[in-house]
Amino acid sequence: MKSVQQLHERRSRLVGDGEITVSFEFFPPKTERMEEALWTSIRRLEPLAPEFVSVTYGAGGSTRERTHATVARIVQETKLAPAAHLTCVGATREEVDEVVREYWDAGVRRIVALRGDPAAGVGARYEPHPGGYQSTADLVRGIKAIGAFDVSVSAYPEKHPESATVDVDLDTLKAKIDAGADRAITQFFFDNAHFLRYLEAARKRGIWAPIVPGIVPIHNFKQVSGFAARTGASVPAWLARRYEGLDDDPATTHLVAAAVAAEQVIDLVDEGIRQFHFYTLNRADLVYAICHLLGLRPQSTGAGSVVAKGAA
Repeated sequence: MKSVQQLHERRSRLVGDGEITVSFEFFPPKTERMEEALWTSIRRLEPLAPEFVSVTYGAGGSTRERTHATVARIVQETKLAPAAHLTCVGATREEVDEVVREYWDAGVRRIVALRGDPAAGVGARYEPHPGGYQSTADLVRGIKAIGAFDVSVSAYPEKHPESATVDVDLDTLKAKIDAGADRAITQFFFDNAHFLRYLEAARKRGIWAPIVPGIVPIHNFKQVSGFAARTGASVPAWLARRYEGLDDDPATTHLVAAAVAAEQVIDLVDEGIRQFHFYTLNRADLVYAICHLLGLRPQSTGAGSVVAKGAA
């Protein structure tokens, strides 16, 4: 018979060095002040040795130049492996292929391939460019034909807002994986049950590529709730209650955000999840704290260099 201690021992407490891998997502800065904040975050998180860091791409390609500049600087000034976001929106195949080749020439070997939001914004009808890639699966095939890129694609635990059903959504994911994608990164979610059900359904559908949960620490509840409403991610009533009355109390909000995010990732580790993708919103503090709880540690190796103990 198991002892009381054994019955209550959480799997997350038994995770050893090297078992957890993480990746971080940033967005390209629009102003000099935002650029300073971005690079402060990158420098703060770099010693944790993430598997890669991704840089987003705006709707309709609105941030293409900023994305490319940010990715190029990461290659030149850090030891991080950047993954550039790339979409099908508003460009011909030739234009997209040129961007892919430019990334290869710049030393980038990872791409996050996305269909992208319509140029008119979320909620508008998506119309593929007549001379462009027609879908994410089509884009993945095009990228793989150009070079040996590691390609990530998106997944939606609560289904994409435009998908008629979960089954249709899973068919779309399988098409992307079958086209050569190496992993899927999920839209953020707040109820782990959504992710676990989705993961089980994907495996039953024969989708065996890694499906990495996307986690967003809630620095600003109103802002993140707005993101969620636009992307089809639900906000549980219990989560809203945790932030009640904190609109003008940033210090307590920060503490609550740390507790909520820590609870979410630790529960996922208890369910056997070992890979995480963090939407940093270009802020490092909460992400760094969560990674510490996951066992990642910056460790000096001499000569001023730092690597993370516990990272793969």
